[in-house]
Amino acid sequence: MKYAAIDIGSNAVRLLIADIIENNGSVSFKKNTLIRVPLRLGDDAFLDHNISDKKAADLVKTMQAFQNLMEVYKVNSYLAYATSAMREAKNGAEVVKRVKDEANVEIEIIHGQKEAGIIYASHAEVTIDKSKNYLYIDVGGGSTELSLFTAGELWASKSFNIGTIRMLDNQDTEESWNELKDFIRLNTRQFKFISGIGTGGNINKLYKLSEEKDKAPLSFGKLKSLYNYLSSFSLKDRINVLGLNQDRADVIIPACEIYMSVMKWANIKNIYVPTVGLVDGIIQTLIEKNGRN
Repeated sequence: MKYAAIDIGSNAVRLLIADIIENNGSVSFKKNTLIRVPLRLGDDAFLDHNISDKKAADLVKTMQAFQNLMEVYKVNSYLAYATSAMREAKNGAEVVKRVKDEANVEIEIIHGQKEAGIIYASHAEVTIDKSKNYLYIDVGGGSTELSLFTAGELWASKSFNIGTIRMLDNQDTEESWNELKDFIRLNTRQFKFISGIGTGGNINKLYKLSEEKDKAPLSFGKLKSLYNYLSSFSLKDRINVLGLNQDRADVIIPACEIYMSVMKWANIKNIYVPTVGLVDGIIQTLIEKNGRN
């Protein structure tokens, strides 16, 4: 059996096709194919509050390709979720209808709270000590989702309009930053020790660049050193010398700034990077949904 997850983000659109494994009553999944297309819907949504005809046409073509791949892979079930950029675009519902009509893919535009819930449904915490306190930090192109867990239970969760594309376009506001800081300080002050769990493409790339041993956490000091190192290169050299993809080379700097700010305000010294994201959470959501049917 195969499930597919489609994540329509502000920077990129992703398709994950996963093999579903049933073993002694438990169901898990193994990643089969992951495709990432850097559409940058956020450039339209955050500046013009509208998805342009060109970006909408590119999204339709991408969804047509994803639909064809799902047919070839014989995918049994899929979910397609759109996040911050489509939430903000006034014509988001029109674009969703166009994708349904022309690509036969049904998209749901989800609010930030649901996005946060799906991300921590990725079961990133399964290898981590549940008796401790963890702050999930997911940094995307248009929003940052935070979820605080204590003793394995959700304590607080919120989505903020702070993201890498939004920052590059100077569309992040002082009000949003203050809201983020206040939320962190209010909900973390009673806990002496908190570890971070970072999800999303940027922290995955930063972890790879850090050359930490598998599953070892990334320290605040190491993250700051990486930030200083990356910032010492021009955008062109981050692409040509460091070998970063063009659509990663610019957003990785504001991503560092968001992660470091959150860690500083929450007094987090180490962040675990389980290399999962929204697509993993969508697959887990499909497993739980279809298991109940």
